[in-house]
Amino acid sequence: MVASVNASRFEGVTMAPPDPILGVSEAFKADSHESKLNLGVGAYRTEELRPYVLNVVKKAENLMVERGENKEYLPIEGLAAFNKATAELLFGADNPVIKQQRVATVQGLSGTGSLRLAAALIERYFPGAKVVISSPTWGACFHHLNLYVKLSQGVPWSEYRYYNPKTVGLDFEGMIADIKAAPEGSFVLLHGCAHNPTGIDPTPDQWEKIADVIQEKNHTPFFDVAYQGFASGSLDEDAASVRLFAARGMEVLVAQSYSKNLGLYAERIGAINVVCSSADAAARVKSQLKRLARPMYSNPPIHGAKIVANVVGDPALFNEWKAEMEMMAGRIKNVRQKLYGSLSAKDKSGKDWSFILKQIGMFSFTA
Repeated sequence: MVASVNASRFEGVTMAPPDPILGVSEAFKADSHESKLNLGVGAYRTEELRPYVLNVVKKAENLMVERGENKEYLPIEGLAAFNKATAELLFGADNPVIKQQRVATVQGLSGTGSLRLAAALIERYFPGAKVVISSPTWGACFHHLNLYVKLSQGVPWSEYRYYNPKTVGLDFEGMIADIKAAPEGSFVLLHGCAHNPTGIDPTPDQWEKIADVIQEKNHTPFFDVAYQGFASGSLDEDAASVRLFAARGMEVLVAQSYSKNLGLYAERIGAINVVCSSADAAARVKSQLKRLARPMYSNPPIHGAKIVANVVGDPALFNEWKAEMEMMAGRIKNVRQKLYGSLSAKDKSGKDWSFILKQIGMFSFTA
């Protein structure tokens, strides 16, 4: 007897296009060429082009095993020790926003998941508010903004100028003009350091002027901080832009990730922080972030959160982490120098490659 097969209810489902970023890695794995290089996902590699697990991460994991730590569910907001550590790393333990309990912090699924939570918060409580995003941004440079606000279809968005192809630098005047032109009360998405994908960051003076315009227009700064400590090698230096806005008394949204600075790519560990005008407002915002997170993923994973909490909470491990970050950031700067030297020596077109040395972080943008 031959069983009949009914027509699939999924016949109308079309094949999705490859992810513009992760699809490059898939193509890389499928390629058999000996000299292949993966220029897609930004992930740190050793001189042998192998993934790098930080020594301090291994030590933190060993501590977890020795202590016999369990795998119980976390609360919706995540691990309390992690949330405390990540907010203090971002703003500084003695910052008034920390002392006055004005920061609502919820553990998120790395940077992307934290941005998603923020987008859901904006959609629900600020209907019609626009989010303005740099052009280019990660994902946007491939004409895909779904990693940001398009995940929440109710959030309108537009772009502000950021990259100047003529100077291979920041289009500061265009950026300021577009932020000024955005509807009052917009959310301005900014990269705290090591802008992805250009590697071009505003100077301290330019950050001051950006803050001026955002305050004048009653906009809300919305930071993506994926490389704290991994850009310059200093946790404090890489958080300076965020701290500047908080010091001005502004309410601020900040998404964090530990994929790069602790190499915890697969652990999906990050956080969304919302600086509010009062502790009461922060408590209410946190309650709503938890409400939004509950139907998405119920509660976040524990392993990466405990690694971060253990590293930051142990002075010896914390100092070792800072040393490893300095090493990784220094190696990236050295690679930039070598790339610049090689291109300058071999390229006979007369092109000025010095922009490679002016950019910071993992990315170099040449378009």
